[in-house]
Formats: sequence, structure tokens, C-alpha cells
Amino acid sequence: MDPLAAASKIAGSGMEAQATRLRIVSENIANARTTGDTPGADPYRRKTITFGAEMDKAAGAELVGVKKLGVDRGEFAQEYDPSHPAADAKGMVKMPNVNMLIEMADMREANRSYDANLQMIKQTRDIVSSTIELLKSSQ
Repeated sequence: MDPLAAASKIAGSGMEAQATRLRIVSENIANARTTGDTPGADPYRRKTITFGAEMDKAAGAELVGVKKLGVDRGEFAQEYDPSHPAADAKGMVKMPNVNMLIEMADMREANRSYDANLQMIKQTRDIVSSTIELLKSSQ
């Protein structure tokens, strides 16, 4: 496969992986206060994402892909709110194990990675266009 086409395919796989990461982060942020419905019920558990290399034989390159979607097994925080439907006998409510600072940092990193891959595709397109123009002008 053409090296420039392979570079675009690699960058495209990076954009797709980071878009999935942004979706997971947005789910975590949206559910940062989602509790259980019944006393002692577990709240929303933070989702995680793991990437892995995937060999694309047609492109002759390793692409990035989502290897695994999982959940964070970290402890739940507890808040005192005896009037909440999910409060236990002591008035404690289990809260999601979502840390907004971590989610915001993940969001920024995913956004930067997505943008970097997008710039790679733009650069590759510019190189191809320049090559075509050079070939046209030499004839």
C-alpha cells in the first residue's frame, strides 16, 4: 500500500479510537451523580477504555483500536443524605467513583490526540496535492 495512504489510515484509526474515548468520558461526566434507586444499591461505575495495536495487513501498518471497554473497580464515595431513596439505614448514599478532574484531563488528552491525528491527515493530503501539482507542471 502507498505509504501516504497508510499514514492516513493510521491517523484515521487514531481519530476513531479517540472519538470512542471521548464518548466514554462523556458518559462518565454525565453520570457523575447517578446513584442507585434502592437503599444500599450501587451507583454508576466509571467506565474505562484500553487501546491496543491491530495489524492491518492491507495497509502494512499497525493501527490503533479499542482493545477493551471496562469499569473502574475503585471504591464508591459515600455521602450523608438520609432523604435519598438509595440511603442505607445510616443515611449514607453510595456515590459514583467518577472523579471530575480525571475525566476533564482525559477529555483534554483525547481531544489533543484527535486533533493531532486530524493534522496528520491534513498534512498527508497536502503532500499528495503538492506531488500531483508537481507532476502536472513537469509535463
